[in-house]
Amino acid sequence: MSRRRKIIERDIFPDPKYSSLVVSKFINTMMQRGKKSLAEHIVYGALDILEQKVKEDPLSIFLQAIDNVKPLIKVVSRRVGGANYQVPTEVTPRNAQALAFRWIIGYSRKRPEKTMTERLAAELISAYRKEGASIKKREDTHKMAEANKAFAHFRI
Repeated sequence: MSRRRKIIERDIFPDPKYSSLVVSKFINTMMQRGKKSLAEHIVYGALDILEQKVKEDPLSIFLQAIDNVKPLIKVVSRRVGGANYQVPTEVTPRNAQALAFRWIIGYSRKRPEKTMTERLAAELISAYRKEGASIKKREDTHKMAEANKAFAHFRI
């Protein structure tokens, strides 16, 4: 935990196309080197591909995919008496959303499809169907927390 001052949280505005704060945060997470218009182009293109392939509302598919990837519990390294323990802790909703964004974006960048728009759409579809690399990461995180349940009494 930081010993510095509290973080001042800035207000973000909903995205122009879907009027959703979640999509806006996802675009900001997707952005690299300040190129927001490129990130918007990629995300909106992926949502258009979602609409074509799944034949449902792309925003609901996107939100369901994010919910499927959000972890409930994670392990945090804690030093107790000269030894490091992996202590399972619950994830706050804000941190869970940030982890889900990071995992989806990270694994979509590693996919073999040709363009980033196609990669992101494919990863979102696989997350919506509860399969793929980002879902596997969530399950691995939960397994790790389950395996280290014995150290839960070291919780912060």
